[in-house]
Amino acid sequence: MRYAQGGGLTDAGRTARERVRLRAVERFENGQKNREIAAALRVSERSVERWRRQWRERGEAGVLSKGSPGRPRLSSAQIADWSGSWSVAR
Repeated sequence: MRYAQGGGLTDAGRTARERVRLRAVERFENGQKNREIAAALRVSERSVERWRRQWRERGEAGVLSKGSPGRPRLSSAQIADWSGSWSVAR
């Protein structure tokens, strides 16, 4: 199944998923196994494996949400400036 931009989650949904990942971090620190964490948090073992790898590499920041991939990286002012130069160049 394909999802719309942002993986089909609202901001609230992304926040809820981030809370799950942070609960997983607490369990990593307590030495729990991936299988136990996956069952307790009702997620796949594969997700827990990925989160643990990110946690090892970058700490807690590694599992934090990076936001929706569909949101513009430019500010409104930058977009307006670019749009203005586009109409002039045409």
